[in-house]
Amino acid sequence: MSKELRDRAEIVSSDLGFSSIQEAIRVLLNKLSKREFSLRVEEAEEITDLSPAAERRFKKAIEDIKAGRNIYKPKNKKEFFNLLNS
Repeated sequence: MSKELRDRAEIVSSDLGFSSIQEAIRVLLNKLSKREFSLRVEEAEEITDLSPAAERRFKKAIEDIKAGRNIYKPKNKKEFFNLLNS
């Protein structure tokens, strides 16, 4: 597997809420083994109803997330739920 493919897959799996590529693959294999897997291919939805200022903020937020800036990843479930309840 090329480094570029792995890097892109890592970004997308993170965008989808997985903690790692390994977790995404584990979920995929689990679903496949239970015959619960379905595949849907579609184009990403483009957001077009934002004001210019909101669009700039949105694009910056996406860039920050992909670069790992201004985000917090809890170390475990307890920390995650404590953060939600604070």
